[in-house]
Amino acid sequence: MDTRDNTKDEYDHDSIAANLHTSYLGRELLFFREIDSTNDELKRRAGEGAPEGLMAAADIQYKGKGRRGRVWTTPEGVNIAMSYLLRPDIPPDSASMITLLLAMAAARGIREVSSLDVKIKWPNDIVMNGKKLVGILTEMITEGEHVSVIIPGIGINVNTTSFPEDIKDKATSICIESGRICSRAKTAAAVTDAFEEYYGIFLRDGDLRQLREGYNAICVNKDAGVRVLDPKGEYDGTSRGIDDRGRLIVVREDGREERVYAGEVSVRGIYGYV
Repeated sequence: MDTRDNTKDEYDHDSIAANLHTSYLGRELLFFREIDSTNDELKRRAGEGAPEGLMAAADIQYKGKGRRGRVWTTPEGVNIAMSYLLRPDIPPDSASMITLLLAMAAARGIREVSSLDVKIKWPNDIVMNGKKLVGILTEMITEGEHVSVIIPGIGINVNTTSFPEDIKDKATSICIESGRICSRAKTAAAVTDAFEEYYGIFLRDGDLRQLREGYNAICVNKDAGVRVLDPKGEYDGTSRGIDDRGRLIVVREDGREERVYAGEVSVRGIYGYV
């Protein structure tokens, strides 16, 4: 793990590129000291015909988006904001699985650089000690019944040491949990390396059949009591992890089994920030 002082933490185009071991993802890399949103930048580039694998990363992001329209801010010098431009040949109803791939990649990358035992809260939050340190937002552009572009974006709290009053009980960072400054360039590269590997497996199989076991092994919801906040009616049950398409398997108290789609409902369990 990198223990250098925060002010000396190199985080720029060259430091990220030097740590990458991918074959194509991030090999064309855009780095910005300040930007509105890395997702929005890649949407602009996609409209200009940019190729699959283009990656955008930023030091400061001031219009990042979280779930349900929430703002995800990335202040100067401490965290990671990055996005990827993908052009997979998949139907639109398979796109949500890419979000789970990036969650798995984030967990692996963070574990590699910090040795923290981070977990996934279904579908795509990375948590540690009951608090969130990673947020992921995936956006899709379709043409008719076909996917044109998918842009998964990720924000990682790396070296933040304090949070605003309204989220300090819900948010954490790699630095807070490990007690040490962590290299953002190494973290960004490690996540990208893992994401390319998982994305390739997904494209080959068309689903998560080969990745399901690994996801469930670090999913905090598995075998835990959950409350499903379905617009059609809330219900309680026990999660059995994900299926091959990334749906959360929930066994109701009466024994009926449900397959819960990310994006359609929320699941509340041991973590209260949902």
